[in-house]
Amino acid sequence: MANIQAIRGMHDILPEQTPLWQYAEKIIRDVLSNYGYSEIRLPAVEKTELFKRSIGEVTDIVEKEMYTFDDRNGDSLTLRPEGTAGCLRACLEHGLLHNQVHRLWYYGAMYRHERPQKGRYRQFYQLGVETYGMASADIDAELLLLTDRLWKRLGIREKVRLQLNSLGTIAERLVYRDALVAYFEQHLAILDEDSLRRLKSNPLRILDTKNPAMADVVKNAPELMNYLGDDSRHHFQTILDTLTDLGVSFEINTRLVRGLDYYSKTVFEWVTDELGSQGTICAGGRYDGLIEQLGGKANSAIGFAMGMERLLLLLETLDITVASTIDVYMIRVGEQAEKVGLRLAEQLRTEIPNLKLQLDCTGSGIKSQFKKADKSGAKFAFILGEDEVTQGKIAVKSLRDEQVGQQLLMLSDLADFLRKQNII
Repeated sequence: MANIQAIRGMHDILPEQTPLWQYAEKIIRDVLSNYGYSEIRLPAVEKTELFKRSIGEVTDIVEKEMYTFDDRNGDSLTLRPEGTAGCLRACLEHGLLHNQVHRLWYYGAMYRHERPQKGRYRQFYQLGVETYGMASADIDAELLLLTDRLWKRLGIREKVRLQLNSLGTIAERLVYRDALVAYFEQHLAILDEDSLRRLKSNPLRILDTKNPAMADVVKNAPELMNYLGDDSRHHFQTILDTLTDLGVSFEINTRLVRGLDYYSKTVFEWVTDELGSQGTICAGGRYDGLIEQLGGKANSAIGFAMGMERLLLLLETLDITVASTIDVYMIRVGEQAEKVGLRLAEQLRTEIPNLKLQLDCTGSGIKSQFKKADKSGAKFAFILGEDEVTQGKIAVKSLRDEQVGQQLLMLSDLADFLRKQNII
């Protein structure tokens, strides 16, 4: 009988990979905490209607990519393809938006049935950051400064570029949309199949095409900036001035749009040239109109999403690695040593809460245990045999510094020894 394998596009993250994930996740949490953002934890399954109303029924996500099913009660449910709609639903349901300001973040698996490729999976992990109740350009700038700081902390700032655009208000964009449709209708013979389909449903997405045959027609299309009103222009310029003042480099990309109609004013992407076609590692924008679309009162909202697989792929591409670290690997030989060693390990973990101590529980010979100790990456091996138990002592061997060698310590001196190694 053949072994059961993972579903196509849903990948395992193995023990040798998780240290880098944990490293990135910790830095992300620390930076978000630095800026006063609070975590919200959301269901992986929502009513299908939520995504149809927020994302739009005439989109690739809703039409082709969602994992949707009827539960036993006959309700149509969907595994979340993105997090913004669920976060906003939670805030509306629990009354968090009435005369309040919130800075929120969430993290978890999202699901889309699309063609798997490097950095793109059917189950993928995403960080989402959402803010509510703030209309000023300062919060737009804050999100960009936050991500800039995050890249610096991760050591990748030189490998990513910030691209910015303004989509104006929904009313301004509707006027622009009409001008864009009129322009592209004069060049129907050049448009590819995707663009012809988008011409009526979401013409702004045509500007985002990767088809080189359409490069010239897109280049000469009307620019949205020429259709913005004074307020939208001022809002955008304030962000640019703030970034310039604080030394954050950026590019204005007038062809940058987001795939969903609810975006307005600021949109942005952090992109890299290190990952080929999967170059966007973080994207977001302002979506003031979505709150009313889901039944709430008019309010302000801006946020971003970051795909963890692409971020981790970038870290790996740049040879940023994190080893799984163990401080001590304890070797025990003999029945008495096994009992004393188990008790000693618990005692040390109590006295030194940050101690990472792995106990050999294989019952194998000392040579085999030493091999495992070396493979574990531990800094020290503690060796406890029957003679050591009788003497009330333990052998301590440095596994990473041959000059330190091996020494015999009293069991009562172990905690002090570990503290001197800065394991506190």
